[in-house]
Parts: sequence; structure tokens; C-alpha cells
Amino acid sequence: MNQLPPPLDLIRPRRQITGISAILLPFTESGDIDWGGFAFHVARTADAGLTPAVNMDTGYVNLIDDATRHEVLRRTASIVGGNFAAGAFVKDDPVDMGIYAPGEFVGSIPRAYFNLRAYMTEIERIQAHGGTPVIFQSYGLTHEPPDGIIRAYEAIAAGCDRFIAFELGTMFAPFGKIYDLAVYEGLLNIRACIGAKHSSLSRALEWDRLRLRDRVRPDFKVFTGNDLAIDMVMYGSDYLLGLSTFAPDAFAQRDALWAAGDPAFYELNDVLQYLGMFAFRPPVPAYKHSAAQFLKLRGWLASDHTHPRSPARSESDTAILSRMLNDIAARMGT
Repeated sequence: MNQLPPPLDLIRPRRQITGISAILLPFTESGDIDWGGFAFHVARTADAGLTPAVNMDTGYVNLIDDATRHEVLRRTASIVGGNFAAGAFVKDDPVDMGIYAPGEFVGSIPRAYFNLRAYMTEIERIQAHGGTPVIFQSYGLTHEPPDGIIRAYEAIAAGCDRFIAFELGTMFAPFGKIYDLAVYEGLLNIRACIGAKHSSLSRALEWDRLRLRDRVRPDFKVFTGNDLAIDMVMYGSDYLLGLSTFAPDAFAQRDALWAAGDPAFYELNDVLQYLGMFAFRPPVPAYKHSAAQFLKLRGWLASDHTHPRSPARSESDTAILSRMLNDIAARMGT
């Protein structure tokens, strides 16, 4: 069987890595949002040198209501000013006939229309608080033909100074889609699109994007969303990860080691990846409970409760997470 050699030509030693860390939205034992814990986590992430990203999957963006998303924005801006990213999430439903033109279908599913007005409402709220929007996909966006997808992002760019696009595999969300390289190149040609988060969990697809980026637009950021391959930063990816919410300080130290050319990067990266493989095992959405368990072990949260509609892990996981925490601390020299 032929083996694909690692793309050594893509490795970028001593590169300054841009790290964006999705913020876990914590809950109290009574089921309320732990706003104090949230504030400390945002501040701690920013103090570590990473950019906080709120209202992402890690923040239950698809489960919380509109008022809670707005409160998250307000509180984040009060802590870090405009130095944050935030998910622009538009919920639509392929069985909600109210958002389709009569008789228009994709296969057996009614064809959703890209809801630009709803996206711009979310984008304007994020920008009003100084944040950078991360454009979540929706049925309406991903059911567009390839040229329609590019036009949709161009329409967003017409009313937005800067944004981050987001490719999401269907293993994460049914409305997600991984674009072909022609569509991806269309994103590169939109100046307001400063980067794109790539969540296919495929190294090969991400390497393809890095080669295209290097050839077409070197300033464009390929933000890896691959929590199972966080070493993609070695090849020129930056990151927007949920795993980094467990230990933003460790990720920041790892990134600094890479920039310094210090081989200790590999040992710290290895233990962080071990944590990622454990936390992001099926069912993958339960990683948020793993994060809450880990942050409670660190003394950063008072409770490991999560959103009631999010899947949970076993309490027995805490013993394993505790050993991982000790391993990470040892690699950090703390």
C-alpha cells in the first residue's frame, strides 16, 4: 500500500502562530450560566495571549437563546474590548417550509435560501461590540450552488469590514459542508475574509488549503479546527480550537516554543494531543463536559455542569483527566 509522505515542504519552523480559543460557556449546579466563571475564563485566555472566541460550538451557540448570545457579547467586550471573535449563527431548518420557495427542492429536501438579512443582523451585533464575526454555515448557505456560495460571502463582505469563514464537516453539524478548492479560492479572493476555520478532521484537505493559500494569498489565515491534529500549526495553519479552552496557558506556551525553535514544543504538543484524543472521542459534542470537568480540576470553575441538552461524560473520566493535567503541568514546568 502506497504511503503519503508528510509534506515537509510545508513545515514552517519558528513561525509566530495565531491562536484563537473557543470559550466554554460554564454552568452552575443549579443550571444557571456561571457568568463569573465565564468572565475569568475569557480574561485568562486573553492574558495567555490567545484571542477568545465566544458563541462558538464550545459556547453552545446552537442551544442558547438570542438574549444569551447578546449577553455573551456584551460581557466579553467589557472584559477584552474588541479583541475577540464571535460566531454569527443563523438557525434554519430543512423541514420548515416557511423559508422555502414552493416546489423548489434539493433531492428530497426543500431548498433553503441563504438568509443574508439574518446573517447581517448577527454580524452587526458582533461588530457593534468590536468583535470579528465567524460565519457559521447554515442549510441556506451550504445548499447554494458553488457560485452562489461565493456570492453569499461577497454579499457578507459588502456589509462587513472583516470576517472569518467556517467550513464544518457534517460529522459536527448536518448543515455543514466542506467546500471544493474552487470555492475555497473564491474565499481567498474576498479581501474582507481574513481567514477560514477548517473542520474536516482531514490533514490532506487542510494541506491542500495551505498550498492554495501560499500560492494565492499568503496573508490569509487557515485556522485549523482539527482537535485531533493540533500539530497542523507546524505546516502553516493557525488555529481556532475547542481543545485550547482546556488549557489556553499550555497552548500559548506550546506556540512560544515553536516560535523559539525549542524542541520542547513536541513533548508539550504530544500531551495536549493526548488530551484532545480523549476529550473528543465519540460522542464528540460531549467534549464540552470534558472541558468543564478539566477546568473544575484546575480550580478554574466551581462546577462541571453543562447545558442540559449537551451530552455528558462519565464521572470516572475525572481520574484520567487529572493524570493528564499533571502530565501537562510537568511539561510546562509548573
